[in-house]
Amino acid sequence: MTTPPDEIDVLLVEDDEGDVLMTREAFEHHKLRNTLHVVPDGVEALQFLRREGTYADAPRPGLILLDLNLPRKDGRQVLEEIKSDEVLRAIPVVVLTTSQAEEDILRSYNLHANAYVAKPVDFERFIDIIRQIDDFFVTVVKLPR
Repeated sequence: MTTPPDEIDVLLVEDDEGDVLMTREAFEHHKLRNTLHVVPDGVEALQFLRREGTYADAPRPGLILLDLNLPRKDGRQVLEEIKSDEVLRAIPVVVLTTSQAEEDILRSYNLHANAYVAKPVDFERFIDIIRQIDDFFVTVVKLPR
């Protein structure tokens, strides 16, 4: 499955079904043409990115939205593995999490996250944030293909 040139594949790494649903609704609400792929934990995220097992045909995402608090392998470990992998490190990673702890923010940037966004609890604000992330990383920023 190839995405047209003005669209990207977005990988959402999120175990909270409510947040997955809100992200899907944000994509639909703003008519974002990017393709959203969802995996529920850090192990599957790395399998998707490395095209292993059931993800052998997975597209290379142009953007990763990564929660920090994940089962099996947490988002900090996933971020570290992505950014230390020569093939994957160029993919922008936006940490999208409920944590507003200074240590999480600092550690994420030290692990080379491209942005750190605290998830708002308000639905409308959440949808707006997803639109802004999409707008910035898809429209404003020049991403490697």
